[in-house]
This record gives sequence, C-alpha cells and structure tokens, in this order.
Amino acid sequence: MRKAYVDVLVSMRSDGTILPRVVKWEDGTRYEVDGILDVRRAASIEAGGCGIRYTVQIRGRPRYLFLEENRWFVEVKR
Repeated sequence: MRKAYVDVLVSMRSDGTILPRVVKWEDGTRYEVDGILDVRRAASIEAGGCGIRYTVQIRGRPRYLFLEENRWFVEVKR
C-alpha cells in the first residue's frame, strides 16, 4: 500500500470540528462523503504515517481518510 495525497473539501464547525465532505482523487474524480463513521488519532499501518483517521462512508463503503499534519491521504494499492 502507498499514500495517495488527495484534496478534501471540508466544513468546519464553530467548535473547530472538521467534517470532510468531498474527496477529490488524484485523477480529478470527486467523491461525496456520505457519512462519518468514526474519528480518532491513529497510525496508517498499511502505508505508514499517523494523524487523525476519519472512517468515512463513500458510495456505501467505509474508507479511511487520514489528516496528517496539514495534508490528507488515503491508502491505495501500489
């Protein structure tokens, strides 16, 4: 697995909570985030790195979306 850095459109609440809304893939494809299932500090075991891991639902399937310092990434197969 490798890290694929992606663009993410977010909403930010008045309390500072960050809510990912749209993930823009490397090829420009946009995916709406259907829901946020979990948020926690965690490491990416598969691709390396750590940060805040959002478990999001995209097209009915759960995916991990990581916020590492100030960049977003997802784990993808090489």
